[in-house]
Amino acid sequence: MGGPPDDLTAFCHRELPRLVGALSLYCGDALLAQELAQEALTRVCQRWEEVRQKASPQAWAHRVALNLAHSWYRRRSAERRALVRHGGAPPVEPASADDLAVRLAVARLPHAEREVLVLRYYLTYSVQEASELTGRSPEAVRTLTHRAVSRLRGHLLTEGHREANHATA
Repeated sequence: MGGPPDDLTAFCHRELPRLVGALSLYCGDALLAQELAQEALTRVCQRWEEVRQKASPQAWAHRVALNLAHSWYRRRSAERRALVRHGGAPPVEPASADDLAVRLAVARLPHAEREVLVLRYYLTYSVQEASELTGRSPEAVRTLTHRAVSRLRGHLLTEGHREANHATA
């Protein structure tokens, strides 16, 4: 009746920071990312005997974490629509610190682009691995990655241009 298996403990210690980092970038909210990462690892723990046999247990955990983020966004979107429908105002998002410009720019990307960007550049999955994780063809992953990088550049350049203009005004 000891604790969790050593390999599970090592897995969780290794993957928690990666999950939190990827989800922070994906969601733009560090607290939400921590919550979603913990939930993903809870699911890993519940199914460890099955998960450990997979070709890539970390890929499975990352897929679960992204699915949890998608579900959270769907629920939040439905809540906002219901509030607006019933005459309420959508909840106000907390202000972000200036150093979160990249997270905010990533958050503006369409869902599919944001997903492949995080998988490819934050979690460093190959095109093939990202393809398998998302269920998209490798060509679609390449296209989405290219679009995401282009949009991200545009968002960051636009924000930088606005800030420079504001500072000189």
